[in-house]
Amino acid sequence: MEDIKKPSGKLYLIPCTLGENEPLEVLPISIKRAIEEIDFYIVENEKSARRFIKKISPRKQQPNLQIEVLNKYTEPETIPTFLQPCFEGHDVGVISEAGCPGIADPGADVVILAHQKGVEVVPLVGPSSILLALMASGLNGQNFAFNGYLPIDVAERKKAIKSLEKKSRELSQSQLFIETPYRNDKLLEELLKTLSKDTLLCVACDITLNTEFITTKSVFSWKTTTVELNKRPTIFIIQG
Repeated sequence: MEDIKKPSGKLYLIPCTLGENEPLEVLPISIKRAIEEIDFYIVENEKSARRFIKKISPRKQQPNLQIEVLNKYTEPETIPTFLQPCFEGHDVGVISEAGCPGIADPGADVVILAHQKGVEVVPLVGPSSILLALMASGLNGQNFAFNGYLPIDVAERKKAIKSLEKKSRELSQSQLFIETPYRNDKLLEELLKTLSKDTLLCVACDITLNTEFITTKSVFSWKTTTVELNKRPTIFIIQG
């Protein structure tokens, strides 16, 4: 029987910063070592990925980098070609726009393909806004769910908020979700109108940045609080 050659290159999942701070203030040295050794990348945005790589390793030769873009516009049939360097003995790095690849960001499609093709997947340590927000919220970290974006339609969104609150209360489960940053203030306003007054709400924005704001209190208490969330990346967590 003919032996099937196993790819010798690995797929590294490389977290990046959550904002414009110095990378090595929030990233371990293992990220720097990986960046310095890898020349093949799968990224969400080429421009920001190159800027991140340059910050981490200023001496790295940018023209030598081979970069593929993986985002919502990527044609699915092209994704398998992104792993070809692994079969030629090269390691490949995956970098999303912010935080950890594959967690509320692109990356999962190429990761599952790597598993199917026998490519070793190596996740590296770095900041995840979802986990950092939950850590700092004081809400249930033993049982939680991340729900991505809520519906845009006002009626559907209100229905979703009430449904998540009910599920949270019945299961004692923290419910996490996000919004496009310029609509954060509107979402907070809708949460305060829709949720029960005793439901706990955590608002966590600009995580790891100098402008970081993380506060948990009841909906009743939030109604007397003023906070500006416009265009600031934010995680919302509720627990009924």
